[in-house]
Amino acid sequence: MLVGLQPILVYMCKVDGKFNFSPISVNFLTEVAKVIFALVMLLIQARNQKVGEKPLLSVSNFVQAARNNVLLAIPALLYAINNYLKFTMQLYFNPATVKMLSNLKVLVIAVLLKMIMKRRFSIIQWEALALLLIGISINQLSSSPKGTTSMGVSISMGAYICTFVFVTVPSMASVFNEYALKSQYDTSIYLQNLFLYGYGAIFNFLGILGTVVIKGPESFDILHGHSKATMFLIINNAAQGVLSSFFFKYADTILKKYSSTVATIFTGFASAALFGHTLTINFILGISIVFISMHQFFSPLSKVKEEEDGVLKLETFKKNESRSRDSSFINIAAGANDEVLHRVGSEERQPLLPT
Repeated sequence: MLVGLQPILVYMCKVDGKFNFSPISVNFLTEVAKVIFALVMLLIQARNQKVGEKPLLSVSNFVQAARNNVLLAIPALLYAINNYLKFTMQLYFNPATVKMLSNLKVLVIAVLLKMIMKRRFSIIQWEALALLLIGISINQLSSSPKGTTSMGVSISMGAYICTFVFVTVPSMASVFNEYALKSQYDTSIYLQNLFLYGYGAIFNFLGILGTVVIKGPESFDILHGHSKATMFLIINNAAQGVLSSFFFKYADTILKKYSSTVATIFTGFASAALFGHTLTINFILGISIVFISMHQFFSPLSKVKEEEDGVLKLETFKKNESRSRDSSFINIAAGANDEVLHRVGSEERQPLLPT
């Protein structure tokens, strides 16, 4: 619901087709809100610690955790760049064209997971990801007039430039975020979030200072042009960011992508109810393909099973028919009856959800 509400709130924030506020200020306030939330949750967690556990708020543990989680600065920087570009691109480019092409990020995420996280996907799961791409694209197909331009650049050229940015930056941010969070699995997620959002606030504040240098001191007023809609947008983005961290640490980037895609359904119905937008046949066909893709990706028939000898095998109805793989991966099966485990280190396994 939070993901589905975001484009609606962004739409409501526009005044005469533009934003009266600085997008960087929204991103900065969002990071500050997430920092405050992480601090509150960290204090609650520290108060509920059992006797004998390492104190979360001791200076030595905090400094050590900060050193171990310095990699979180990379996704924080990428998120700061991407969050600003999301506002900018909505002003200058046809959203349907850009979104349709930017859906390639699901395949880029899968490739990055395979390269960085050593993830293994079965052939059926690759086909499911391709169906997800097709389903989203069908949903977002638009009959834009030919020759329409943005910023003096043809839609095709602008879409390709935007696609390159939207595909690489958020995909790398998501995968690096998952890798950084899971590489320090024993560290409290609220402490990791504090570092991640702290880095994000710093990068966005540097962006504000850069704006002041370019536009003058008057642009330093971070509350200028804000309305109730922008406040709701900040709260929504903050809550969405916090929940995303749980996806990345205890679940999977692909699962988050599916959840974001399903949010399109909520956005479609909410837009129809609030703004009178028409639900097209493309919308119905698109979400149908997305649900088929989701069922196929998480089906027991498509799962890659990790055997005790370290060989990955594809489960089928016939146990004697299997495909071998040469490394382990993080297997997420939402709604499955069997217990889902993911590898934290070379030997250690942890449950999907925190206990």
